[in-house]
Amino acid sequence: MQSCEISSDSTDDPLSSALHRHRQPRIAVIGAGLAGLATTKTLLENGFTNVTVLEASDHIGGRVQSIQHGKTTLELGATWIHGANGNPIYHLAEDNGLLEHTTEEERSVGRISLYAKNGVAHYQTNNGKRIPKDLVEEFSDLYNEVYELTQEFFQNGKPVGAESQNSVGIFTRDVVRKKIMLDPYDSEGTKKLKLSMLQQYLKVESCESSSPSMDEVSLSEFGEWTEIPGAHHVIPAGFIKVVEILAQDIPSHVLHFSKPVRRIHWNCSSHDTEEIVDQADHNQDQRPSPSPVCVECEDGECLLADHVIITASLGVLKKAHETLFSPGLPLDKAQAIQKLGISTTDKIFLEFAEPFWSPECNSIQFVWEDEAQLESQAYPEELWYRKICSFDVLYPPERYGHMLSGWICGEEALCMEKCDDETVAEICTELLRQFTGNQNIPKPRRILRSSWGSNPYIRGSYSFTRVGSSGRDVEKLAEPLPYIKNTKAPNFQNTETAKKKPKHNRCFHNLYRYCLLGRPPIENTIPLPMVLCCQGRGRQTA
Repeated sequence: MQSCEISSDSTDDPLSSALHRHRQPRIAVIGAGLAGLATTKTLLENGFTNVTVLEASDHIGGRVQSIQHGKTTLELGATWIHGANGNPIYHLAEDNGLLEHTTEEERSVGRISLYAKNGVAHYQTNNGKRIPKDLVEEFSDLYNEVYELTQEFFQNGKPVGAESQNSVGIFTRDVVRKKIMLDPYDSEGTKKLKLSMLQQYLKVESCESSSPSMDEVSLSEFGEWTEIPGAHHVIPAGFIKVVEILAQDIPSHVLHFSKPVRRIHWNCSSHDTEEIVDQADHNQDQRPSPSPVCVECEDGECLLADHVIITASLGVLKKAHETLFSPGLPLDKAQAIQKLGISTTDKIFLEFAEPFWSPECNSIQFVWEDEAQLESQAYPEELWYRKICSFDVLYPPERYGHMLSGWICGEEALCMEKCDDETVAEICTELLRQFTGNQNIPKPRRILRSSWGSNPYIRGSYSFTRVGSSGRDVEKLAEPLPYIKNTKAPNFQNTETAKKKPKHNRCFHNLYRYCLLGRPPIENTIPLPMVLCCQGRGRQTA
């Protein structure tokens, strides 16, 4: 964002002419997810009244999707608030009495269910055997030791060796395997089990990073992520309540639903906007005032604006940026979109009439013993189910009934999305029978699942720093357009760039950055003509 206090002789500022007309700048916000709503709320609170939100779907919330299930709510999207200290999403929910914590205040939950404070994760093999708890703990300690090594490259500036190819997956597999094979006390059978558990841990890690494989995640940037201290919380009434709180003070006339955008004509002259509006069959007698941006919707309607803020996901930008912007984006922005990564993490909810798991079990983790030496976790389409890493037990049963929540990510999640409910339910039931050794497990009486990858307005769950990309690509994507030589540096912080300021030099949880998006130092400022607010990176929010 840029200061309104611009001298009258400024010739390099695209805002000057609009400011001199003494009218409210016309601001378009594309997207009514948490980022778009937080931005809109802040603009309105700071006196910018001519704001229009264009949302492609028929509802607010973006990747927050709370589904009513009997007397409770299931979350197909965002579920937890991770950490409390300094987390504005936490304070928003706490102030409105929405929270329930699911972990102890400072306890690291690792790779167990976040639905329950207590309980034990059951690691089951595809031969129907449970791996002993002490062996699981021994391997977990080893894995976590190596995980800490992956953090040092970013946090301590440690150089990355060529053998790792700057990949978290390659580095982790190599180091863990060497440590396992060099252990003089383990039998060959124990070593094989540990190598198989390594593959399962990497699948969980991929779900948390929303990457197709940890091989694609940048080792040199991986340590950028830091968890906010404090307990993990759920919102029993549904995460959509946070969305509704953000939206409650936004006038209904500001929000426009079922308005997917076809093209954004930016850096336009007055003559350009006239031609665009005329071609869209609008009333040719209504000549627009000069506008640097014209937003053309799929239904043919054109919205003229002085500034536009885009909160579409990176997945949407990857799919459509070449046709979405006219003129096309500068090469550096297009390259940033191409280099950064985004993938799909989906949930599969299964409801049973009675639990087949023991009371202390909080999750069932799938360990394929025949994958001990696996080099790639990319599976043929017919084997998509092998990417399901686990099922969490939803707790408490008094709220959820007898419900499991499965996790799958990557291209295999997209394959799952193509299947019908009956097929997915049958495959999941067979997996549970195979891994628990209980052939009497009935089919679930209900299945509910997400489909973030095939949603044309989402195209992925959340983004990650892919090998070959860095925070510099995030910053480049966030810079407002058009680029201008101006001593008045832009002040606007968006979803991705907030963490790059000295006060926020770590990559926090996604929703935290969504809230930061809506809290720029906005006093006496208005946005530049076009800002790309690519929604956040980070670990599992859903």
